[in-house]
Amino acid sequence: MPVPTTADTTPVLGLADHVARIGRSSRWELVGEVPLDFPTHHPQGMAFASGLIFLSSVQILDEPVPAADPALRTPGRGAGHVFVLDADGALMSDITVGEGAMYHPGGIDYDGENVWVSLAEYRASSRSIIYSIDPVKHTARERFRVDDHIGWILRDPGSDLLYGGNWGSRHLYTWDSDGRVLDRWENPDHYIDYQDAQIAAPGLLLCSGISLLPLPAGGTHELGGLALVDPLNRRISHNVPVSLFSDAGHVITRNPVTLTTDTKEILLHAAPDDGEDIRGTRILTYRMMPRA
Repeated sequence: MPVPTTADTTPVLGLADHVARIGRSSRWELVGEVPLDFPTHHPQGMAFASGLIFLSSVQILDEPVPAADPALRTPGRGAGHVFVLDADGALMSDITVGEGAMYHPGGIDYDGENVWVSLAEYRASSRSIIYSIDPVKHTARERFRVDDHIGWILRDPGSDLLYGGNWGSRHLYTWDSDGRVLDRWENPDHYIDYQDAQIAAPGLLLCSGISLLPLPAGGTHELGGLALVDPLNRRISHNVPVSLFSDAGHVITRNPVTLTTDTKEILLHAAPDDGEDIRGTRILTYRMMPRA
């Protein structure tokens, strides 16, 4: 089943209302699966635009050396990609983005005109470049730079404001169209770290992500979730866990997530697995089932 890329306008009609009704008891049915038959590396964000799928991904060439303070990690070495796919998952274009140590793309979104993507150093409190990508020409344009690690970026076409989050989305940003910081506030939600985001309604963001919880016997459990974020009022208006896992054992909100709706039902599209995982990267589509 191809990914339904026709619903690629932002904001998606009725999306925020649908998301606000998702709860812990909501049931999801897998209705589509698109395998990606090329080296996908470590996908980060996903957006639908101009009938195509845009998938950001980081290719790690040298792993950063960890540190107790994530700002003191070594930068490592890698390459940033924004893959352009058709509805069946065939690779049409590979847009390389980034500069030097700024090679890690984050969550992306389509604003009706451009796809927006951030490229950051792979460590906290670092540097980022914000790009827009022409969805027809498949060309990237640098818009501005930020003295922080920006893990996802989007633009609200109604207000011409841009929103994003830093490492773990512990702080959330608002910029004007020239990249001037209008607001920076501490995220009160410690439930998950946001990894991808999209506009759910004018002035309202839909963020998805993951939290790694330690297990008593060692290892971690991937806790997934969704959140509706109201940046103008600095509040989280709704959040909910997502407990769906891929064949590789990853929670589906681990990285790329996009939700669409036709006003009657809501679809969740996710690509939680890396190219090296079992069965590789697949775009999974789930339908929220009606309440019994």
